Amino acid sequence: MIWVTGDVDGKKYKEPFSKGILSRSLNVADIGSQRAYDIASDIEAKLIQKNITEIPSYELADVVLNHLKSIDENIAIKYKNLRSLRTSKKPLIILIGGASGVGTSSMAFELANRLRLKNLISTDMIREVMRKIVSKELSPVIHKSSFDAYESIRTPSIRIDSVIEGFISHVDVVNVGIEAIIERSAKEGISTIIEGVHVVPGFIKQELMENNNIIIFTLTVDDEEAHKQRFYSRCRQPWVKRSLERYMDNFSTIRKTQKFLVEQAKIHDSRIINNVDINETIDIMVNDILEKFGGIDDVEQESQGNNDN
Repeated sequence: MIWVTGDVDGKKYKEPFSKGILSRSLNVADIGSQRAYDIASDIEAKLIQKNITEIPSYELADVVLNHLKSIDENIAIKYKNLRSLRTSKKPLIILIGGASGVGTSSMAFELANRLRLKNLISTDMIREVMRKIVSKELSPVIHKSSFDAYESIRTPSIRIDSVIEGFISHVDVVNVGIEAIIERSAKEGISTIIEGVHVVPGFIKQELMENNNIIIFTLTVDDEEAHKQRFYSRCRQPWVKRSLERYMDNFSTIRKTQKFLVEQAKIHDSRIINNVDINETIDIMVNDILEKFGGIDDVEQESQGNNDN
């Protein structure tokens, strides 16, 4: 048996080498599960051939990286950069926003799998918690959906569209929870993905955005018919409780909130992605993340090693 050793907060550890765990780690480079497993098996065979029974985690990381370089330099670079993101002491906070039906939940799940991040939070869940805390009498908008919150506005504004006013009021309440999660993630050093319609560029405190490793994406579905089809697909799923009719009755307001989200993203220079192809969307997000944060803490982590074999 091959043992992997390391040091976490000054405490020594030792655990058995697992090509299953290693293959999952390799797959962050999007090389496919089978190829990742084959590479992990080759690495295990080389260690056995050299009669290695114990190896520090940082040395194993070098072995993996050198093996990848011998196969494909681009894969090696991508793996190294993605690995540095996951092992960095600075948490990565990814915000994914978009109107109802554009696929923020699906894309967040896929991105979490690609980056192997465990903390994924939906703003709908934040909203549900806040509904338990804030009564309907105190804040009626939070007890509505984002696209029909305008129906609960007590004193409609004459300055802006009532749908957008309702949406803004709805987002303002949920944003308190979003900021709390960002602050806690930063404090605890936990990388987190937060997704949902309530993620709106410009609504989060500027000091939070500037002082932490935060990146924000706004997803859209530009084609109206394609956007409608997303709701047809969603409502076919047995676990979805909302009716298709409700979405279709409010489709024009959903499109209006999308327009507002896009306008906000443009104002605050946030990435806007027309979410047509899943793989293309994930690739764009990963590339943007690597461009903005790739290599952080890389030298430090390589010297200290990590327990992600």
